[in-house]
Amino acid sequence: MRIWHAPVSLDDVRRSFHSGLAVHLGMELSGLGDDWLSGTMPVDERTHQPFGLLHGGASVSLAETLGSVAANLCVDFPKVRCVGQEINANHLRAVSSGLVVGTARPIHIGGRSHVWQIEIRDPAEKLVCISRLTMAVLGAP
Repeated sequence: MRIWHAPVSLDDVRRSFHSGLAVHLGMELSGLGDDWLSGTMPVDERTHQPFGLLHGGASVSLAETLGSVAANLCVDFPKVRCVGQEINANHLRAVSSGLVVGTARPIHIGGRSHVWQIEIRDPAEKLVCISRLTMAVLGAP
């Protein structure tokens, strides 16, 4: 079942994805389905912790970016906005290079809050991190 508020294409979403932390970290949106959004992030000097592994904060940044974009695609954006309220993450596997792929799927889409699950996988499709993001739905400024 399609969850997006209005018809949207991956190219439409990519056009609005042009600045900020996500761009600095090399994130790119890579897929859009009826009820999911995915994106990639390189594991390199921008996203490493001091020991050469993917930084947990970078994983959380990818998770929050994907969940936030997806949540805002589910609402009437001129009237309301979704903003991050809480996020948690379990880091399950170390990655030192390549691309990781995150996929955001809804657990709950309500009028006042959303809950999203974001899975981040390595190039071998092994689970690297699983995150849950709670979004508050607020009236537009």
